[in-house]
Amino acid sequence: MGGMTRTARATCPLDCPDACSLVLTIDDGANRLLKVEGDPAHPFTRGFACVKTYRYPERHHHPERPLYPMRRAGPKGSGSFERVSWEEALDAIAERLREVIDRHGPQAVLPYHYAGTMGLHQYEHPLAFFRAIGASALDTTICATAGSAAWEATYGAPRYGIDPEDVPKARFIFLWGINSLHTNTHLTPLLKEARHNGARIVHVDPYANLTSRFADEHVKLRPGSDAALAYALAHVILREGLHDAAYLGRAAQGFAEYRAAAEAWTPERAEAVTGVPAATIERLALEFARAKASFIRTSYGMTRHPGGASAQRAVLLLPALIGAWQYPGGGALLSASGAFRLERTYLGGAHLLRGGHEPKGYFRPNPAARHVNMSQLGSALTRLDPPVRALFVFNSNPLVVAPSTALVQQGLAREDLFTVVLEQALTETARYADYLLPATTFLEHPDLYTAYGHFYLSWNEPAMPPQGEARPNTWVFAELARRLGLEEPTLYWSAEDLARSLLSSGHPWLEGISLERLKAEGFVRLNTPREFLPFKDGANTQSGKVRFDPPPPVTLTEPDEEFPLILMTPPAKHFLNSTYGHVERLVQGEGGEPVLLVHPQDAAAHGVQDGRRVRIRSRHGAVVRKARVSEAPMPGTVVLEGTWWERYAPDGKGVNWLTGEHLTDLGAGSTFHSNPVRLESLD
Repeated sequence: MGGMTRTARATCPLDCPDACSLVLTIDDGANRLLKVEGDPAHPFTRGFACVKTYRYPERHHHPERPLYPMRRAGPKGSGSFERVSWEEALDAIAERLREVIDRHGPQAVLPYHYAGTMGLHQYEHPLAFFRAIGASALDTTICATAGSAAWEATYGAPRYGIDPEDVPKARFIFLWGINSLHTNTHLTPLLKEARHNGARIVHVDPYANLTSRFADEHVKLRPGSDAALAYALAHVILREGLHDAAYLGRAAQGFAEYRAAAEAWTPERAEAVTGVPAATIERLALEFARAKASFIRTSYGMTRHPGGASAQRAVLLLPALIGAWQYPGGGALLSASGAFRLERTYLGGAHLLRGGHEPKGYFRPNPAARHVNMSQLGSALTRLDPPVRALFVFNSNPLVVAPSTALVQQGLAREDLFTVVLEQALTETARYADYLLPATTFLEHPDLYTAYGHFYLSWNEPAMPPQGEARPNTWVFAELARRLGLEEPTLYWSAEDLARSLLSSGHPWLEGISLERLKAEGFVRLNTPREFLPFKDGANTQSGKVRFDPPPPVTLTEPDEEFPLILMTPPAKHFLNSTYGHVERLVQGEGGEPVLLVHPQDAAAHGVQDGRRVRIRSRHGAVVRKARVSEAPMPGTVVLEGTWWERYAPDGKGVNWLTGEHLTDLGAGSTFHSNPVRLESLD
């Protein structure tokens, strides 16, 4: 029965800087989401959404969506389940938890989670349960930690840059290591305004993509050589006397040491390393420095290499070198997330890590609990001593997104590993669950949202009742906490309780923003100063100055004779990490199967033919893909876009069968763009 339609407003919950405001059309009679559109009232997202979000109804109502609690009824990985009641599932999970903790201690329990939803109640607050029992802690390194470490080493914490809405005031723009038309699409209208106002837009990226075609110029460089290019730009700026000596004198520290490092990187030396012509480096350095209000929108792509954090630092120092932070539109942006100066004392049970809590029963907070790097999950599940005995997965799909799939799969297949997965989709990881619990989507629970691409805070009310018996993450962990006899009050906080706590910081940027106002208006802009020049006279570092010291080292990603090519694994237009990877129309929009981009020189050298299958082999494994011979990548570089679900690969293997667990120089982050491989023709 249907026909009773209405509209509602919501914020997209997914791991994207834009945090779009959306207008939903809902059939109340059928409890069905009919349509998702952009909200024209939102000043940043401006009434449009990405192609992925328009297809959200197909994800929300996907025929394979888990709707009831399920218990494994076949071998691990088979996806064979039988339906049980919530009471049965929760009682059994709590009993198994008690057994694990009693026999092996609470650190045998590990949560694996990330940003499948960005609402703070469902994203971060579930950690309160694991901190209350003293479980092992997950270091969430898979995406942002290398970039965050680079930013904080340069400008301090918290992490924010220019006001994104000031981008039209910029007079020169580098889009460096970001395919923004795929991953930050609402920046595009602001970039167009900047171009109309006279700015030139230059895309710096190892392969040509949609953003390259949008930009005025594409600078193609070898993967992992960003620091060398940044130093060469600085070399020219210093040689020509275009650095801002007055700004550096009052707002920076360690400049002399940095200057010596930059002077060693002539454009000719950098050309040999990066592949960027010396003449191009000379010209871009002059354009960037003379524009004054120059802006660098960077992201995390360049950090996916062993020296990635240092590369990010080298790039982030360029606006400070010319004093760009003094001008509206000038500076840099990696993330806006630090501008949301919330009171985070109780978020995710953070207060339980401060010590002084008396253990009682299964309440055993442990500030010294074991840490596990999520980028090394495979090793954690197969080699850690003492072993992980109970794994809880929520807001993530590690069998597809984590490095070293062979090890992850081996770990998930352990019969002595008890695995609980909270999910909205029947993912590859979910198929290994002992209990698969149906999770609500953002349409079905309330939550508070920040953003990392703009300065708007937002609130979602549930737009419709849950499908089936789906429940929020926090409900599940509260029910387990009750069964373990935990009395810590924050474990049972509602989204409203948490939001009121978060909004109570008293920071001037949050002045006048209450939960009641957010409920009434949907979204509210932070009270940042009208002229937002955050690093005009210094930075948030301990010294109060931009840190040029120590000069970031140049660490290059080098292939070898056995594996002579470098594989990159950047995002695809129609997916967001592995989210949407099972939505058929988006899969077809992406071409129906994953495709390897190979430069003609490399295709000829390896006997690869356009449209034919090729085996890609690394030190960690091998996958088969269709080859597309293209001028898009640099010679020596091959590209696989998108974190595809394994069912769509010709050999049933995802890209992370090729990747390893080696980490970045700062932040212990992932290195997904630094994979030496070779190609083997199958025809």
